[in-house]
Order: sequence, then C-alpha cells, then structure tokens
Amino acid sequence: MDKGLCFTVWVITTLLLLRESSQAGEENNPEVLEAFTSGLGTDSRAADESLPTLTVTTILEDPYVMVRGAELEGYCMDLLRALAGMLRFQYRVKVVGDGQYGAVAASGNWSGMIGEILRKEADIAVAPLTVTSAREEVVSFTTPFLQTGIGILLRKDTVSQEMSFFHFLSPFSKETWTGLLFAYLLTCFCLFLVARLSPCEWNEPKSEENHFTFLNSLWFGAGALALQGVTPRPQALSVRVIAVVWWLFTLALLAAYIANFTALLSSGSEQLPIQTFEDLVKQRNLEFGTLEGSSTFYFFKNSKNPIHQMIYEYMEKRREHVLVKTYQEAVQRVMESNYAFIGESISQDLAAARHCNLIRAPEVIGARGFGIATTQASPWTKPLSIAVLKLRERGDLDYLRNKWWESSCLRQSRDRWRPLEPPALGGLFLALGIGLALGVIAAVAELSHSSRQAAGHAKKSCCSVFIEEICTRLRVKESTRPSQEPSGKANA
Repeated sequence: MDKGLCFTVWVITTLLLLRESSQAGEENNPEVLEAFTSGLGTDSRAADESLPTLTVTTILEDPYVMVRGAELEGYCMDLLRALAGMLRFQYRVKVVGDGQYGAVAASGNWSGMIGEILRKEADIAVAPLTVTSAREEVVSFTTPFLQTGIGILLRKDTVSQEMSFFHFLSPFSKETWTGLLFAYLLTCFCLFLVARLSPCEWNEPKSEENHFTFLNSLWFGAGALALQGVTPRPQALSVRVIAVVWWLFTLALLAAYIANFTALLSSGSEQLPIQTFEDLVKQRNLEFGTLEGSSTFYFFKNSKNPIHQMIYEYMEKRREHVLVKTYQEAVQRVMESNYAFIGESISQDLAAARHCNLIRAPEVIGARGFGIATTQASPWTKPLSIAVLKLRERGDLDYLRNKWWESSCLRQSRDRWRPLEPPALGGLFLALGIGLALGVIAAVAELSHSSRQAAGHAKKSCCSVFIEEICTRLRVKESTRPSQEPSGKANA
C-alpha cells in the first residue's frame, strides 16, 4: 500500500513539473507567442468583450502588410498581434483609403494615415510610417520598431559599365600585390644565395659558374607562377626545399586568385558607377524619383545640402514623370525602364532580395525610424512604446526582421565581393617565410659539413675553411685577382 501511494505521488509531481517547463518554453518561443496572439484582433470568435477595441489604419506594402486570401499578413500584422497580446486589446484593421502615408496639402489638411488619425477615423497607425518632425507636431509616435535610411534602388544592367583595362588586378588589393612582389623577389634571392652556398650545386666553385644566377633564379620563380617547369633544375636539398615551398605557395595563390576573380565577375560589384547621390545627379542616363508625398520627398525639399537640393529641383520640375504613387509601382518601373528609385533603404533591401537583378547603391543618408502613430492625447502611446522596447530586448523584432526579409538573394548581397587583403593570405606568406628560412639553414648546414671535411684533409681550422668557402662561392675575392696579375708581371 505504501509503495502504491509513493508511486502515485511521484507521478503527480512529475506531471506538474513537465507542465510548468512546457509553459515556460512556450512563453519564450516567438512562434508560440505568435500563435497565442493570433486569436486576438479581427477574429471575433476568440475576442473578449471586456477588452478595448482599437481601429488600426495601415497601408499595403510588401512585406509589412499583404493580402493573402481574405486575411492580412506581414511584418506589421505580426507586430500588431504581439502588441495586442502584451497590452490586452482587440483591434480592427483598415487599409488607408487614399493609399498615402501622410503629407500636408496646400490647404493645411493631412492626407493618408496621418489624416485618418487626425480625423479620428483610426486610433493608431501600424505601418512603415517614418517619424518626422512635421508629423510629430500633429500626432504622437512610439519608439521606432525599425531603423532605416534613404537609399538608391537600381537595376544592375542599367548601371553596368565596361571593365577597366587593369580589371584583372582587382581580385587582390594593392597591398596584397605589393606583398606578392616582395615575396617573389625575396624567394628568387634566396634561391640565388642558397644555390651558391650549397656545395651540391657545383663541382668546382673556383672555376665553374653556378647555374643559378640571379637572372636564372628570377626565371625559375616566374616559371613556377605560370605552372611551368624551367631550367636550371635544383640538385641540392636546400635549393629543392625552397623550390617546393615556392611551388606550393604559387598553387595556393593561383587558386585564391581564380576563385576571387570568378566571384568578381559574377557579383558585378565593381561595375556599379553610381555609388552616391552625387553620382546619381551627375549622370544623364537614368531618371530618378521617389514616392509622391512621402517623407523622403520632403527630406530633399527641406535639406540645405546642395546635392539634395539638386535632387529635389529635378523631381519637382518633372514630378509628373518621376514621382510614383506606390512602392510596387516604383519597383516595377526600376525593373522595366532606366529609372532609379530613391526611398527607404530597408524596403530597397527587400526588393533586392526578391528580385536578384536589382541592387541598392552603397550610400545611405538620413537615418530614421518607423514608428506607430497615435493621437497626441492617446493613452496608448507610452504603453505601446514600452511594449516595442520589450519586444526588441527579447529579440522578437529581430526574429520578425529575419522572417520577412530572408531570401537567397539577400544572402548573396550580404557576401559582397571584396579584394583579398594581406591578412587573408597571412598564413600563406608565413609558410613561405618558414620554407625560405629552412632552405637557408639547410644550405649553411651543407656548406658546414663540406667545410669540416675539407678542413680535415687540409689540416686547417674549420672556421677559416668555412669563411674561405663562403668568399669563394660569393666571389668576394674575384675582383682582387686581376689587379694582382699585372703587378706581378711588371715586377718580373
């Protein structure tokens, strides 16, 4: 009986522990959080009558809000569900009637989502709505949930240019090419020096000329770079050590060069002449514009930068041709014509991820953020800001960012081609240096062994014979011999 009671207590305790751990795991899982909060909002079946209901205005823009069947989905919808679950409110989503973000007209009235909030047609706006000073004067914004800037979206084939005459040098940086030249000259000099020191490379140093002259050593090193065997062929162990190390170095070097050159040709990153907004103004092949009535347009209008003023004047004079109504229209126009779109960089990153023939220029200006807009007297502004900060601290905003922006093209754009710097080949240069040092040490050892044998036969000091051999092989005394012969004949 006691055993049965103990077993029952043990089973109940285990079930309670498993239930607590399961609940804790669900609270920390963003996917479970999304599933938990998915019942809130427009789903009246799971709605609680005691919870307040907010009217949310938004705009259709991929990937923030998209229509899938009879429902809306996207980054902003996931964010809205998470906020509703944290702050315990219901919501009803409506798409902005005029399809605008919000700009002030000549009459002083606001359009878009900002206008709907001011007219009390909506309580909050959850969309890629940029926080600006003009909008902040009439509505309140929460802490930004996404950081962005202003970039240039281009089609790759409209901005490609002919390769430079020395484009084949691009796989390596200037520092790397300088290091390679120094390594080549040092290796050839070591070949020349070791071949002269080693007794195995010539039979009679006093009368015979060594095959590894400095010019022949340069030719031997160049032949290895071209993967071609050339004469003279090394015979001494020390010379062969240096030759083998140099061959291995050149094989690894050529493999790195071919791989990086292939990546260069496929990436096309060096074929982008429009790197900055100044480059965009100077060229004449592409039209450029932005969304009509957007914060980007007013950024250039209010900027004191001369380049930005030139961009605004161009767009203002040709607004009927270069300003677009929607983001989708902008992307389609970039893909189909010679048009560059100026807009939010984070949205352009998504376009480049979805369409692999598009690319964003490197320069990004006007750092800004997307925030949730409310009325100025709304009691929801501060709670929403705190909830956004909690989602950021927990990593849920990063999770949503990766969820809606991830694609194969985006992964390729992260790994943009770069020329190989010396640190990337540091191990290769180190191995070459060690090989050269081993070759020199081996040559000195061979010469020392030969000098000891010669000193034993001639009954001389080993050091004197060693120094004499070095001087003979390096031709140190060769210049003094011709001057002594005429003087001897004159005395005779």
